[in-house]
Amino acid sequence: RDKLGLSDSLVEEIAHMYRKVEDKGLVRGRTIRGMLVACVYIACRQSGHPRTLKDVVAKSNNNRKDIAKNCRLVMRELGITSPVVDPMKCIVRVANAAQLNERTTRHAFKMMSELLRKKTLTAGKDPMGLAASILYIATKETGETKTQLDMAKASGVTEVTIRNRIRALVKDLNLSKV
Repeated sequence: RDKLGLSDSLVEEIAHMYRKVEDKGLVRGRTIRGMLVACVYIACRQSGHPRTLKDVVAKSNNNRKDIAKNCRLVMRELGITSPVVDPMKCIVRVANAAQLNERTTRHAFKMMSELLRKKTLTAGKDPMGLAASILYIATKETGETKTQLDMAKASGVTEVTIRNRIRALVKDLNLSKV
């Protein structure tokens, strides 16, 4: 709880979900900690807290593959559907991690709003990669100096992902070459 900065209400939701998991007997053959971490990740996604699986796994010192498997099991058995992560929240997170100024962040918000209205490019794309790409384009347009590597480190995606998203964004948003 302390490592991820979770609220009291979210901790209650996690506890409720874990009790359901125990009642269904899903813990049998798996570690309690692994199932609890899966519940934490699922509850964060449902409540709209932008936590990636990588973040949750890093704070819990567990195996990413096992936690992902546990998440899929819990979601399937409890009939939980996971909402799509809001790319706007990802912009804030990446901008803070990359230490971008407010002007650049606001410009990125405008660009993301326009992109979300079109809905063509955002479907099925990783929101962190999309946010990093939008922010990179915004830095170029506002004159702030950040590299693709800086944005990749801040968002947790590869430079190749950012380049591919930028290529599609330039085409879709009718931007000049970045």
